[in-house]
Amino acid sequence: MVVLDGKVTSAKIRQELAIKVKELTAQGKKIPHLAAILVGEDGASRTYVNAKVRDCEEVGFGSTLIKLPSETTEDALLKAIGKLNNDEDIDGYIVQLPLPKHIDETKVLLAVDPKKDVDGFHPQNVGKMTLNLPTYIPATPQGIVELLRRYEVPTEGKNCVVIGRSHIVGSPMSIY
Repeated sequence: MVVLDGKVTSAKIRQELAIKVKELTAQGKKIPHLAAILVGEDGASRTYVNAKVRDCEEVGFGSTLIKLPSETTEDALLKAIGKLNNDEDIDGYIVQLPLPKHIDETKVLLAVDPKKDVDGFHPQNVGKMTLNLPTYIPATPQGIVELLRRYEVPTEGKNCVVIGRSHIVGSPMSIY
């Protein structure tokens, strides 16, 4: 039996990305820049976003973290999203979920520019994923498939069970 080691694989991927960033730098090309919006003080969300910032630093990406208090209004969040949509320096961004209860998550996800939606949650990106067109894929399903690919685990013709239907993992995994 082969053990699929996600930590080892992710470290390898970060090393590969760091080499690509050095090549981009040597060629005078733009370095990718990821932003994240964190609303509130959810501990798990803070840990996840901080890990993304650390990973960006490790590979040489630019990163921006926008921390907003939990009482931030929906309008204020939508304005912050609009700024990121129009910021040419930002290549992609995430709005960390969950959001405080007074903010409409669907409205927020629809406001994200699909071309910068690195979470792959915008309906346009979900539709592209469903049609097997190039797009951003949600991180966990993409990570699972990449792990299987790197360990050369054949999946064609196999049966599997996906438990859960969240738009973050379950639904995209069943489509992907």
